[in-house]
Amino acid sequence: MDVGSARQLLSEGRLTAAIARLSSVLQDEPEHREALYLLAVCRRYGSDTGRALEAQDELLKRHPQYARGYQERGHLYRDLGHASEAVAAYERAVALNPGLLASWVELAKLHEAQDRAERAAACAEKVRELRELPRELMSALSMVHEGRLQEAERLCREYLRINPRHVEGLRLLAKIAGSFGVLDEAQILLQDALTLAPEYQAARFEHAQVLHRGQRFREAREQAEALLAQEPDNPAFEFLSANAAAALGEFDRALDIYDHLIVRYPHQAPLFVLKGHALKSLGRRQGAVEAYRAAVAIRPDFGDAWWSLANLKTYRFEMTEILQMRRVEAEVTSDGPDRCQLCFALGKALEDHGDYRSSFDYYARGNALKMAESGYRPEWTEKEFEWQQAICTQELFAARAGYGLGTSEPVFIVGMPRSGSTLLEQILASHPMVEGTIELPDIISLVRRLDGCRSSTGGPGYPAVLKTLTREQCERFGSEYLESTRVYRRGAPFFTDKTPNNFRHIGLIHLLFPNARIIDARREPMACCFSNFKQLFGEGQYFSYGLEEVGRYYRGYVSLMSHWERVLPGKILRVQYEEVVADLEAQVRRLLDFLKLPFDWRCIRFHENERAVHTPSADQVRRPLYREQIEQWRNFEPFLEPLKRALGIASTGPDTPT
Repeated sequence: MDVGSARQLLSEGRLTAAIARLSSVLQDEPEHREALYLLAVCRRYGSDTGRALEAQDELLKRHPQYARGYQERGHLYRDLGHASEAVAAYERAVALNPGLLASWVELAKLHEAQDRAERAAACAEKVRELRELPRELMSALSMVHEGRLQEAERLCREYLRINPRHVEGLRLLAKIAGSFGVLDEAQILLQDALTLAPEYQAARFEHAQVLHRGQRFREAREQAEALLAQEPDNPAFEFLSANAAAALGEFDRALDIYDHLIVRYPHQAPLFVLKGHALKSLGRRQGAVEAYRAAVAIRPDFGDAWWSLANLKTYRFEMTEILQMRRVEAEVTSDGPDRCQLCFALGKALEDHGDYRSSFDYYARGNALKMAESGYRPEWTEKEFEWQQAICTQELFAARAGYGLGTSEPVFIVGMPRSGSTLLEQILASHPMVEGTIELPDIISLVRRLDGCRSSTGGPGYPAVLKTLTREQCERFGSEYLESTRVYRRGAPFFTDKTPNNFRHIGLIHLLFPNARIIDARREPMACCFSNFKQLFGEGQYFSYGLEEVGRYYRGYVSLMSHWERVLPGKILRVQYEEVVADLEAQVRRLLDFLKLPFDWRCIRFHENERAVHTPSADQVRRPLYREQIEQWRNFEPFLEPLKRALGIASTGPDTPT
C-alpha cells in the first residue's frame, strides 16, 4: 500500500479507501509528508472539517515549511467562509512557494471581495505570469520551492533541450544551479537569458545576486548600477549596490546607502544588521552594537541580530538579554535560521557567564540544526584529500617546472578556519609592503571551473585535470587571478589571499604561482576544532557542525599539509598560533624572513591598524594578544569525547594528532 495508490483513489472520489491506505502508510511512517498532506485533502473533500484541521495541524507541525500544507489550510478556511484566516494561510503558502497558482487565484478573489483592489491586482498579475509559463516550467518551479531539486532540474533541462532560447526556462535552471551551489553555471545561464532579453530586470537582478554569492563583487556592482540607471529609487537595487560596495571594502558608500534606506524603511531589521556589519568591519564597535540592538528592538525573534552581537566575540550579554533570548528561542515555531542563530548566540552568552553545561547544550542544538540541512558526508571530503595526495606528486611538479607565472606577489594564508589566520593577515597587512585583502574566492572558483571539465567535455574532473594542464593554461589562469584580484589592491608589492580552505588546492596554486609563498596557520587541535564547533559560518564549512566531523576534517587537513610539505619542500611556513601568542616578536620576524621582507615594528602593533577586516575575528584583531582564549576549550572538556576520539588523541598539545 503506497501513497501513489491513495492518490489514485482520491482522484476517483473513493475517499474512504484512500484514507485507509494513507492511515496504513502513516502507521509505518508518521512523518510522511505526502501522506499527511493527502489525508488532510481527503478529509476536506469529505466535509470532515474538524479532522481535516487536525490533519493539517499535524502536517504543519512536522513540516512547518511545506507550502502546500498552508495552501490546503487556506482552502479549508475558504470553504468555511473564514476569509481573513484563508488570506493568512494563502499568503504564507506563496511566501514559501511563489509557484502555487491556486493560492494566487484564491488570494486575488478574496482581496477583490474585500475591496482591496491594489492587492487583488498584484495577485492577478502573479496569476497571469504563472499561467504564461509552460506547464513543465510551472511544475519545475513548484518542485524547486518544495526542495525537489533533482526532479525540477530534470524537467527543466528536458524542456530547454527542445526550447533552448526560452528565457524563463534559463532563469529557472539558473535558480536550480544556484540552489545546488553551482554558481558558475547559474551565471552563464543568466548571461544567456540577458543576451536574449537585455531589458529583463528580474534576470539581471538575479544575475547580480548570483555574482555576489560567487564573490564576484565588482561584476555584481556593475549589474546593480545598470539596474539603478533604469530605476534610481528602487530599494532592492539600492540594497544590492550597497552590499556590493561593502564587499569591495567601500564601507562609507555602503553606509550612506544603508542610512538612506533606513530613513525610508525604519522598521526593516535586516538593514540595521547590515549597517552593523559594515561598522564592525571598520572597527567602529559601539556603532555596530547599537545597530544590532536596533534590529533586535524592531524584531525580538531576529536570530541574525542576536548572533551578530555574539559574533563580535568581545560583546558580553547582560542577563536580561540572555533571558529574552531563551524565551524567544523557546517560542520560535520552526527549526529555521532564527532558531539556529539564537542557539549559537545563547551558547556564546552562557559561556561568557560560566554556565558551560547550558552553553554546550545550545551550541550542540544549533550545530544539529545546521548539520541536518547540510547533507555533509565526511567520507566525501576525505576521499578528495586522498585524490590530492595521489595526483599531486613530486613527479607531477618536476615535470611542470617553470609552469605558471614567476611573480611572488600573492601570499597565501591557509589552514583551518578559526586557526589564527586573520591574526597573521593583520600582522602582515601592517607591513607597508603587504596589502591585506579579503578571503578571495578566485582559487575556489577556478577549482569549480576545472571540475566542470568532467561534465562539459567528458574529461577528468578536479584534481585529476591538473595532469592535463598546459603551460599556457597555467599562465592564463595565473594572469586571470591577478587581474580579478586587482580591485582589492592599492599598489603594495605583495598582497594576501587569506582563504583558509585553499590548503586543499596548494597543488593548483603551485602550478599557477611557483614562487608564491604559503603560510599554514596552525592551532592546537582541540582548541581549533571546538572553536569551529562554536562558530556559525555565513556559508559553507559544513564539516564544523559536528564534533566527529570537525575532528575528522582536522585530521585530513594535517595529513594533506604534511603531503604538501613533502612534495613542495620550502614553499610552506607553518606558524603555530600558540607560539605567536607566547612570543609575538620572534614569530613576526620569522614570518617576515620567510617572505624576504625587512622587519617593521608596525607588525608588532598590528592592533593599531585601522584597515577593514571582514571575518568574525575583526573585533579581536584590533586588540593586543591575550593568552586566556588558548585554553578556553577546557571548560567544555567533559562534553568533547567524540572530538577526542575523532582526532585520535588521548591528550592535547600543539603537536600534530596521531
